[in-house]
Formats: sequence, C-alpha cells, structure tokens
Amino acid sequence: MKRSFAMKEIIPPLPAIVRNDTAAIQALFQQNVVPSYGRFDIALSHGSGSYVYDVSGKRYLDLGGGIAVCCLGHGNPEITEALVKQSQRLVHVSNLYYTELQGRLAQALVQLIGPGKVFFCNSGAEANEGLFKVARKFGHDEGRFEIITALNSFHGRTMAGIAATGQAKVKKGFEPIVQGFRHVPYNDLQAMRNAISPATAAILIEGVQGEGGLTLATPEYLIGLRDLCNEKKLLLLMDEVQCGHFRTGRFHSFQRILEHGGAEQAARLSGGQDASPAHFFADGVSMAKSLGGGFPIGAFWVRQPYADLLGPRTHATTYGGTPLGCAVALKILEVIQREQLTDNAREQGEFIRQGLARLAEKVPQVLKSVRGLGLIIGFELAQDIPGFQGGDKPASIQFANRLHESGLLAIPAGSQVLRLLPPLNLRRHEAEEGLAIIESVAVKVSAGPTRSS
Repeated sequence: MKRSFAMKEIIPPLPAIVRNDTAAIQALFQQNVVPSYGRFDIALSHGSGSYVYDVSGKRYLDLGGGIAVCCLGHGNPEITEALVKQSQRLVHVSNLYYTELQGRLAQALVQLIGPGKVFFCNSGAEANEGLFKVARKFGHDEGRFEIITALNSFHGRTMAGIAATGQAKVKKGFEPIVQGFRHVPYNDLQAMRNAISPATAAILIEGVQGEGGLTLATPEYLIGLRDLCNEKKLLLLMDEVQCGHFRTGRFHSFQRILEHGGAEQAARLSGGQDASPAHFFADGVSMAKSLGGGFPIGAFWVRQPYADLLGPRTHATTYGGTPLGCAVALKILEVIQREQLTDNAREQGEFIRQGLARLAEKVPQVLKSVRGLGLIIGFELAQDIPGFQGGDKPASIQFANRLHESGLLAIPAGSQVLRLLPPLNLRRHEAEEGLAIIESVAVKVSAGPTRSS
C-alpha cells in the first residue's frame, strides 16, 4: 500500500562553489572536541526528509535516523514551525512554575501507555536514571535496592547507566562500578528467577535490544517477567528509549510484541481490563530519542500506585519539559497520528525485512540473518565475508563504510550487526532504494576483496 505524506521538501540551496571542508572540520574536532566517539569519515551539512548531504554535496539515504531519533526525517517543516512559534512565546521558565504544554504532553503519553504520571528530562540516560531512583525508593524501607538487567543490554552512559548495562566494554576504565545491578541472559526467564535475591527491587529490560544486536523479547518472556514481578513484589521497568515511540508499529515495543500472544494474559496479570493496548503491563517506562524528533527531550512514565514515589525534593531537572521541547513533542505526536505513521512503520518495515531476508538467501556468505519489528531492523553479517579478508575493522564497520560510499547511512550494533532505524514517514521508493544499495554492496563483497577496507 503506497502512502503519500503532506510534507514539503526543503533542500537548502548549495553555494555556487562547493568546497570539500571535511578535513578542516575534522581538524576542528581533533583540536577542540573530546575524542570519545569513533566517527565515520563524513562531515554532514544539511538534510531533507529521509536524506542528508555532506559538505561536498553528496547525498545519503539516511536509514539510521540519528540512531532512532529523527522520526519525521530531516528539515521537517511542521517541527520547524512548532519551534519557531513556541520560541516566540516562551522557551524556558524552569519547573518552579506550571506550563500548559508540559501538562498536555504528559496527558498524551499517559493516554498512550496507561494510568500513571510522567517526569520529563533531557535524554534517555536521564530517563533511566529516574527509573533507577523509582526502584530504590520503592524498595528502600525493606532494604531492597538491586535492579536486574539483561546481558547485552544498553541503558546509558552515566555511572549508573553503565552499571545497569549488560556489556563489559562500556564499564572498562570506570571501576569501581556503581553497586546494585546484576545481569542475566536475555529471554531466559529461569535465569532471571534464579538471580532474584532478598535485595532485588526491580527488573529492567528492553523490548528490543538495539545496541546489543537487535534482539527481540519473546511474548512468553515478557509475560513471564510480569508474572514473576507480581509473585516477588518487584517493579517491571521497560527501557523504550530506542525501540519505543511507534517505531515497531505500536507506541512501545512491548505493546507490539504482546500482540503476538499474550496481551490478554499481560492485562490479567497486572490488573488491567483493556487487554488490547497492553495497558498496565509495565510499572515504569523510559523514553527519549524519537520523542523529540531531534530536539533533546526525555521522559519516564510510572504507573499507579507508584506514580507519587518521587515526591517534592526527591528528583529534579533544570531543562526537562520546557515549553519549547513539549511543543515539538506534541507536534510530532499530532503528525504521527494524522499521517497514520504506525501503519507506515509496519508496512515499510515488513517490506524492508522481507527484502533483506531474500537477500540473505541470495548471498548467505554475507548476510546471516534478519530480525526486527516495524522500522527497527537489524541484519547480521556472516563470519569471514570474502570482501573483508584482511581488514582490521569489525565487519559491521567495514560494511557501513561500503554503504556510505554507495550513499546510504546505517548504524552498527556490535561487530556483526547493522541497524536500520529510518524515519517513520519513510516512503516506499526510499525503502526500495535502500534495499537496492544494500544488495549492491552485499553482492560486491561476496565476490572477494576489491580494495582495502
């Protein structure tokens, strides 16, 4: 089914003489920016819709979306209009005062998840920090403080975030690690049960592990976790920072996953009456990334009866929930609902997933497997790809570099997986273009090395 979106393309005109300033920009970074990122050799200038342009004028189809952030693409005129209009009225006043837009955005999020309350912050890491504090407050009087997470999870780069993350590489060099977190294998309910101790207060997982290689939770696992938390009187917390905000074709990934076996049981276990939206399933949910479509805003939701655990003077933020950020987030919700982008995420995502699955059958020596839901898709590369023989970089980086040369951006997830996280208003011809580029690169590297990677 083809969809058309009422979005005016805005492509800023290039100067009469386009100079490649990549080296100069890189020099600025080398001299002035903390070198905490391994950046690709691309300096971007501007974007429009699903495309971005580098400083030399080369166009790239952006299927990375700023790592699941740019849910309406680049240069979206409605986001721009919302920013301009609100900036002319009220940008920031602090959370010492009431502002209507923050209240309206909180109401909209509550309606999409279930009865509870929302706290606004600036990022996904801060949203997860808030959930950590909710869990500690919840278990404090009984001496419970521990949160169990999954191996290969990712929950942020703060000190508590890296402690919660189930990947040793993010902890290296920052010891001693914050206490109170333990990790067990993902999708292993028995391992989770075995790990619970008298100190355990909560379980925190992602519906889809993005940074950990695009692994999906099963419906049975989610249902089992809810049942286990009820039995042991624990909070079930969901990190939906990357996989949430309609990316899977529902507001949050756990809602989409529970469509395929378990929605009614989830609602029954957690006391809900309306099973279809998977209301009441989680006790807390963290959000960010697509929530602001590129404008920095994060949030966490806490369901009743835990929504008032963080009372006055227990948690705060300077910039969270500003009128400017809330105006943008409300506009994004409006566009997603008006343009039926949840349906588009399902349709285009399934089109891409099926196309990649066919490609994996065609070149199994390059693509090993494909997985995902909606527009959060991962494809795992095979070991010992012929075209990468002798390369000193991980296969995901080498493949990403080849995609860049061909005009496509994708996001590595570990050494063997690449993620596709395009805008929710991705069009069919753009999905077809992306598949064609990925296939052309896969076929080339399947034939053996042509040059150093």
